[in-house]
Amino acid sequence: MQRPPASQFSQELLDLYDYYVHGQIDRRVFMERAAKFAVGGLTAAALLEMLSPKYVFAAQVPTDDLRISTEYLKYPSPDGSGEMRGLFAKPSGGLGRLPGVLVVHENRGLNPYIEDVVRRLAVAGFVAFGPDALYPVGGYPGNDDEGRALQAKLDRNKITEDFVAGAKFLQAHPACNGSLGVVGFCFGGWMSNTLACRLPELKAAVPYYGGAPTLTEVPKIKAAIMLHFAELDTRVNASWPDYEAALKAAGVSYEAHTYPGVNHGFHNDTTPRYDKTAAELSWERTLAFFKAKLG
Repeated sequence: MQRPPASQFSQELLDLYDYYVHGQIDRRVFMERAAKFAVGGLTAAALLEMLSPKYVFAAQVPTDDLRISTEYLKYPSPDGSGEMRGLFAKPSGGLGRLPGVLVVHENRGLNPYIEDVVRRLAVAGFVAFGPDALYPVGGYPGNDDEGRALQAKLDRNKITEDFVAGAKFLQAHPACNGSLGVVGFCFGGWMSNTLACRLPELKAAVPYYGGAPTLTEVPKIKAAIMLHFAELDTRVNASWPDYEAALKAAGVSYEAHTYPGVNHGFHNDTTPRYDKTAAELSWERTLAFFKAKLG
């Protein structure tokens, strides 16, 4: 099985898919508008299947990798959903207490790609924790369409409190030395920006193609921020100029990288929007940033 490259698809179709997965159009509208791209025996349904994640690719770090240990942990979220659960990973061996990185998923729950990101961070020498916002409704359901539908029904304020609680849980974990960072993708990018506003103890935040937080909250940010954007992601990029102005006005330490010719979701190696060059460069930058800021 091979993942088709983004270049195989019209940019208009890729943008249409982006609108669909972010709830701006429903499945019926996607099918209607995608029909004009269904040529050569393809159908709109087949195009949607081709564009959707294939989680067979989401295993850069196998679940049984001996370099790390993983477990699902529950934690309290008294201001959110009451009880939550996430995937915890740390390096194997007696390395002592290490910096912690919270991993925030996209708008569809803790899917296999995000779990792999948690494991990647553990391989890189961090203790990592990826909460599942869908745990109160049964957890990630096994496919992204259902995951998106479930997450869309949840109270976003409660979800925020659940991730705030998750960050505090990770920071207090015996394997963590108290130095805390966050990385998130899409919805998780917005959440990373939001947590930077909410958590003065946060030292580093790395939002991938994430929307801006409430701009009046930006002066509360104490963390250093590294932002990753996709050049073709006009939807998210539209909020960046005002956000950057707010960061500058507040004196927040930040750096921003825009990757040319790539789409929203370029780090997710399970979809055609994945771009190997941009994904690897952004991840190298992310790990170096965490090592510099978290110690």
